[in-house]
Amino acid sequence: MTAPAGGPGSGPGPGPGPGPGPGPGSAIDLRKVERAAPALVNLYKSAGTSLRAHGLEGGRACVYLVLDYSGSMRPYYDDGSVQALADRVLGLSAHLDSDGRVPVVFFSTDVDAVEEISLDGHEGRVTAIAAGLGHMGKTAYHLAMDAVIDHYLDSGSTDPALVVFQTDGGPVNKLAAERYLCKAARLPLFWQFVGFGNTRSSQFDFLRRLDELPVPQKRVVDNAGYFHAGADPRAVPDAELYDRLVAEFPAWLAAARRAGIVRA
Repeated sequence: MTAPAGGPGSGPGPGPGPGPGPGPGSAIDLRKVERAAPALVNLYKSAGTSLRAHGLEGGRACVYLVLDYSGSMRPYYDDGSVQALADRVLGLSAHLDSDGRVPVVFFSTDVDAVEEISLDGHEGRVTAIAAGLGHMGKTAYHLAMDAVIDHYLDSGSTDPALVVFQTDGGPVNKLAAERYLCKAARLPLFWQFVGFGNTRSSQFDFLRRLDELPVPQKRVVDNAGYFHAGADPRAVPDAELYDRLVAEFPAWLAAARRAGIVRA
């Protein structure tokens, strides 16, 4: 999916937000973030800047985080890269969802855990959960996608959802992953894939192809984006990371509304 050159709010009047319409501001205000999670204040501010730049200020959306727990991911858990991504996603979610929590799906050969991280108690939370999961298996995207879909449907939410899906390689079952993505295009879920690892690795060829699946031949709307965070994801500046996480969301929202997938 090609990111739009500018947010939908660049013209006259308010741009379309992730919910039924632009809201009065962020779902959780700065003072609450300062009280509950002072270490996330700078991330929260940076996320807000990116949301404004892309016409998403005041919108509402569910935010999910999917984390690869395959064996090759061990260095990224050990060096804090995964925890850092989780903290950044929490900083973004505070603008979009008022509950202060992000559902997290850990996956490898199967779904290893479905947990939550929250503003209060976020420090080291992902690292601690991972430490108790045991064996690190292979990489089954479709099972993690199924877990997100089930969670979203069970929640009863009618808001759109931004799913940050992190991985360091291609899936064990490419056909199943493609089928799940195409079927999920009829749901109000946008999948933002984030690659950890060597930029030149052929492991990410599948994600690049997934990002470009044709519309409408394969899926009713373009419901996925992809960007590569490199071999040291912590080195990606906060502003750049947030821009990459939300840049393609407005175009999907507009298409999903036209198709009746997201309520107008």
